[in-house]
Amino acid sequence: MRIYLDNCCYNRPYDNQSQLTIVLEAQAKLYIQNKIKCGDYELVTSETLRFEVANCPIDFRKSVINDFIEKYSSLHVGSGAASMVKNMAREIVATGVKYKDACHIASALIANCSYLISTDKRLLKYKNDRIKLVNPIEFVRETEGER
Repeated sequence: MRIYLDNCCYNRPYDNQSQLTIVLEAQAKLYIQNKIKCGDYELVTSETLRFEVANCPIDFRKSVINDFIEKYSSLHVGSGAASMVKNMAREIVATGVKYKDACHIASALIANCSYLISTDKRLLKYKNDRIKLVNPIEFVRETEGER
């Protein structure tokens, strides 16, 4: 199964862990990463994700996230798909989604991902019959229930 994690999902373990929901999402995200490492899921990345990670002001985070993406990405929606991503993103923006988030959704759709995993509550409101948008906890709950 192909999955796409957006930038806020990658950063969840580095967020302030004083709220239980954040702790649980961080642990679920780390669990998902381990499943990716084991080959249980195909990780999809994109130019949008690389751009956001490159602009992270904290070098340690940037390095750790980039290392994971480089090592475990099965498919990258690159610059060759830029016009397709932009066109799809424009349509998604019309539904109220922010442009960069729409680019993540478009990239995941182009790569035929089954899931886009995010901790952005506003992004998770977007509905599409071709992909499920869920937070890390929901993803683990749904996929572990299938086994």
